[in-house]
Amino acid sequence: MKTILQINSSLFGEQGQSSKMANDFVDRLQANSEASALIRRDLHAKPLPHLDGQRFAAFTTPAAERDAGQRAVVAESDALINELRDADIIVLGMPLYNLGVPSTFKAYIDHVARAGETFRYTANGPEGLLQDKKVYVFAARGGKYEGTAMDTQTAYLRHILGLMGIKDIEFVYAEGLNMGGDVAEKALADAQELIRQKAA
Repeated sequence: MKTILQINSSLFGEQGQSSKMANDFVDRLQANSEASALIRRDLHAKPLPHLDGQRFAAFTTPAAERDAGQRAVVAESDALINELRDADIIVLGMPLYNLGVPSTFKAYIDHVARAGETFRYTANGPEGLLQDKKVYVFAARGGKYEGTAMDTQTAYLRHILGLMGIKDIEFVYAEGLNMGGDVAEKALADAQELIRQKAA
């Protein structure tokens, strides 16, 4: 049985276009698979606290020296990391906000990108500890940015997931959604066709 971890981050929740694309893909993937377990995480409905000094200190304090509050912080992070470890397929519903990832997703990353847990430092640089995972990113954008210098989101996702050892990443873009009916309609239709192909 394969495990799918789906993470949506649209501020519009289930009505966001990135969420709709990710949901459609997961539904099709499950329908076409003999057996799969699904973990769904909506970062808008249940946002994680942003990283601050106290939370960072909890991560870096040796386990035997953590107080009760620090243990609770680390337990929350460990649970998120275990979801990643258990996942065979990771599906990201990813809107573009101000040329970057949503702040809720960045907070999520700050809880799972932990030295000694999802990557480690070596003499040759960082080494990712999460292997053999497939990632699908469903990116919804109001304008057209793919392949331009303004698309910092794609590079960031490749870098931060790569830091943790996750390098098999595919993107499905729906761009120009705020540029008029015909443009948006074609973008969504093209994305739907790619979703059908990739879930087959």
